[in-house]
Amino acid sequence: MSVKVILLEDEDLVRGGIRMILDADPDIEVVAEDGDGANATELVSKHRPDVVLTDIQMPVVGGLEVTRRLTALPNAPAVALLTTFDLDEYVHAALRDGAAGFLLKDTPPRELASAVHVVASGEAMLSPRITTKLLSSFAGNSNTPAAKARTAELTAREREVAVAVAQGLNNADIASKLYMSQSTVKAHLGQIMTKLDAANRTQVAITTHDAGLA
Repeated sequence: MSVKVILLEDEDLVRGGIRMILDADPDIEVVAEDGDGANATELVSKHRPDVVLTDIQMPVVGGLEVTRRLTALPNAPAVALLTTFDLDEYVHAALRDGAAGFLLKDTPPRELASAVHVVASGEAMLSPRITTKLLSSFAGNSNTPAAKARTAELTAREREVAVAVAQGLNNADIASKLYMSQSTVKAHLGQIMTKLDAANRTQVAITTHDAGLA
């Protein structure tokens, strides 16, 4: 089954280039595109995408507001951010609001298509290197009381899984590292997300980092 994608990007040239890359993958279907995020909710309601790729900065409604609006929807699609090379404060804000991750606009074509499949499957789109840089740059003060209180509810095994998620490991890598099946990893991750009130694994990583565990 094809991954259905909505693309929001105000620069026509960039949007066209990204669409060409995604259209080249037979298992990805770009069902809609727009140069702004003002109609994002309506587009999602109409097309029911699996993934929304949105630029952070757009003229009327940018990626941060798009993320907030879409993640509040029932059966929300995964929201992925398109950004420039330099990390900035917008990225971390969007991740806290429920974005599944972010992609650099100059991501190589094969990696861009692969990342869409990854986020559609429920995984984070952040490599270990990017995860570490992002969390250390934008998570702010670690050992925050709220984060520590939430992670205190985790079992020892759930804490190990949460730390592995914060290290940027995918489910297969976590299963190998902790000597458990991938189905067990998914079960633990579901419990972790519930206890941490996290919308996705990226928020799990942020909370785990803020609690000083990773």
